[in-house]
Amino acid sequence: MASTPRRRRRLASVLLLLAGGLVLAFFLASAFGAVTISLPDICKMFLNKLAFFDFPDTWRVAEETILFQIRMPRVVGGALVGAALATAGVLFQGLLRNPMADPYIIGTSSGAALGATIAMVLPINMAFLGFGLVPLAAFGGALAAVFIVYNLARVGGKTPIVSMLLAGFVVSALLAAIISFMMAISDRLDLNIRAVYSFLMGHISVVGWSQIAVIAPLVIGGIIIARAFAHHLNAFSLGEEGAAYLGIEVERDKVLILAVGSLLTAAAVSIGGLIGFVGLVMPHAVRLILGPDHRLLVPASALAGAAFVVMADLLARVVLAPSEIPVGIITAVIGAPFFLYLLRRNRKEYAF
Repeated sequence: MASTPRRRRRLASVLLLLAGGLVLAFFLASAFGAVTISLPDICKMFLNKLAFFDFPDTWRVAEETILFQIRMPRVVGGALVGAALATAGVLFQGLLRNPMADPYIIGTSSGAALGATIAMVLPINMAFLGFGLVPLAAFGGALAAVFIVYNLARVGGKTPIVSMLLAGFVVSALLAAIISFMMAISDRLDLNIRAVYSFLMGHISVVGWSQIAVIAPLVIGGIIIARAFAHHLNAFSLGEEGAAYLGIEVERDKVLILAVGSLLTAAAVSIGGLIGFVGLVMPHAVRLILGPDHRLLVPASALAGAAFVVMADLLARVVLAPSEIPVGIITAVIGAPFFLYLLRRNRKEYAF
């Protein structure tokens, strides 16, 4: 029993550290870009917005517009993408009992890419809730791919994990082939090749607060539901039979966990494209620090993923300014070596 208070203090310390890292990342990403805004001025602008303070304006009006109308929506969007992907990674790794599982393992990436590609081919301009046709099609394509994979893997009222993984691999390969075929025959895609490339490599494309108002409830609600399923994910680590012995409704919970993870991934893809390594690396990094208890993994991974993507997007904007690097390149360059380092350093202590 003596270890319980120490464990709680350790958890609180880690969560506070991660939250502090996210706040720091938020301010750094808000400060730097094509126009640099000083951190003291950013703090004063925020405090003035609270209406309890009235600091004199030592900044240009354009800087305040850039901060609140352009840069902050993108930073908040990056945090939501990172939190969604990291949480989805925890869900899929826990459900599939596969340490290599990530949010795209059952076809969400290919479905989203196909949806976005079809939207780029169609000569339609439309908007709904602040979203254009491409993010809406990517969102729908991601969910549709998961629906197809789940139904292909379902046999006799049950969905074996191996069948789901195999179905996800086959569906992903098929959809990728369709995308390649469309790119080969479509002149319209040739004209939009940069947009296709940007989506496939990852790019935080938030143009205003209206998009955040739609995505934020999906992501925050998904994280809350994921945390509510933490006990069930812990039971799944014993295998399906062990989980059933503990009173878990295995097939029902599979559907619910898949639905939440897929919804989080689709929400992230709709504003961030296909950003890799976040849903794989962040849960692993947190698991190596806190252990395999999903009650701790879910909130810690969400914070870590949010801070990681915000900083990756900042680097994408400033490394080759005024040009931008796709965020997915930054996450891969940082995430892959870090993942290998963690595994090599902690391989004897790693528990899944």
